[in-house]
Amino acid sequence: MVSVIGKNVEESQKKEKDLKPDKWYGARHTQSILLFVLLSIGYAMRVNLSVGIVAMTDKTASSNPNIPTYDWHDKSVVLSSFFWGYVMLQVLAGYCTTRFGAKWFLAVAMTVNSLACMAIPYMAAKFQSEGVMACRVIQGLSQGFFYPSVHSLLGQWAPTSERSQLGTFVYSGAPFGTIISLPLTGLISASDWGWPMSFYLCAVIGLLWVVWWCFAGYNNPSHHPFISTEERFYIESSLGHLTHETLPTPWKGMFTSMPMWAIVIANFGQCWGYTTLLTEIPNYLHAIIGYDVKSNSLVSAAPYAAYWIISLAIGPISDFLINRRIVSTGTGRKIFNSIGVCGPALALAVLSYIPDHEDLLSVMVLVFAVGINGAVSCGYQVNHIDISPNFSGILMGITNGSSNIFSIIAPLVVQVIVIDESDKSQWRIIFLIASVMYVLSALFFNLFASGEIQEWNQPKPKEIKADKFRNFDNYMVKEKNGVNAKKIEEEKV
Repeated sequence: MVSVIGKNVEESQKKEKDLKPDKWYGARHTQSILLFVLLSIGYAMRVNLSVGIVAMTDKTASSNPNIPTYDWHDKSVVLSSFFWGYVMLQVLAGYCTTRFGAKWFLAVAMTVNSLACMAIPYMAAKFQSEGVMACRVIQGLSQGFFYPSVHSLLGQWAPTSERSQLGTFVYSGAPFGTIISLPLTGLISASDWGWPMSFYLCAVIGLLWVVWWCFAGYNNPSHHPFISTEERFYIESSLGHLTHETLPTPWKGMFTSMPMWAIVIANFGQCWGYTTLLTEIPNYLHAIIGYDVKSNSLVSAAPYAAYWIISLAIGPISDFLINRRIVSTGTGRKIFNSIGVCGPALALAVLSYIPDHEDLLSVMVLVFAVGINGAVSCGYQVNHIDISPNFSGILMGITNGSSNIFSIIAPLVVQVIVIDESDKSQWRIIFLIASVMYVLSALFFNLFASGEIQEWNQPKPKEIKADKFRNFDNYMVKEKNGVNAKKIEEEKV
């Protein structure tokens, strides 16, 4: 069955070359930009506390003596609290966005996320660290809808030949938001405005995005009122295996699928390593290298600038190798995933043994560790769409939701092991644990991952595939005769 589906997809890719619209910019690109900005804002809100908490607990951070500061000894727990909520709704989010469409779920999720972000300064003053944790849990719950929704929308909007490029562009929003948020939070925290303004600013930008999304975001090409007929049929013929009909969720097929478990395990390793770096780099730079909040935030952003650049560069390379059939889709995913996780594993092992006072070398290794990790954007991160375009949102909910349990555990492990933040030997243990997690996840992914559409993705792929191309062929004939294609489709319905 899988080979039959693969053959059908191969035929669709041949037709796709002839169907690609002449216009270099289309509705699919607007949707990609909207999703890029969504993840940028989401990650800006997610990581601003990593720098903000340094300022919140340092009386010398701001030039304004009236900015409140706190004496908290549970910083790693506060940083972990986002993920308490983040893991809870991901599977439900994937199901809902697949069943009902992602548009309005995303609008509500970003609204709630922004309001919770805006409430952090008040909750900190009123309820101390527990108040901040409550806001972060709410932010985690709302952001639990982000990745399943994005994956579901990419499954509807990204043609197979552009999947790596559009996917990596959209997901590069996460490091881009980190690049902007970390230094901006540091600069604002050091100014007269103080750390509260960084949360207010992110919240306002998030609410502005909601307005933009409500007017410009769409669940799929068939719902877009202004998409050209050429672009719509280019996308839909490429995604010939995709149906807009409501299909029963193949839970048994998913949970007995080794390619799905390969993505889960790959996500496990990524979440542990990436979360360790994301939440703890500012603390490490402050305690070990001695950077103040402004310098800390600028240096903390550098690794994510490298991540962003590498992830954008990897996308076209991946598509080139796969489209030219130099490597299969599955092999391509394994290659880039291995680069993306084994690189950081090696770098963290090296970092743990760099001698004291080698500050520049330590920063360079950190930049490499996070930067090379950008290759996973063409690895496990888009593999859900490869194996099941119809249920990619649900798959993302399952894999991302379950694996982010490790995003909760990783900062708590730091809290337990790093008793003295100025003791480099304690940080060495943290980095070596992350390194081992990266390597083990890569081995499992390489053994069991696949680039083929799985049998459980579509109960009757041949019939739906044929119907898709039959509609397209009718469209082409009628278009030549000057008959409006949209009208034809409406008449068929």
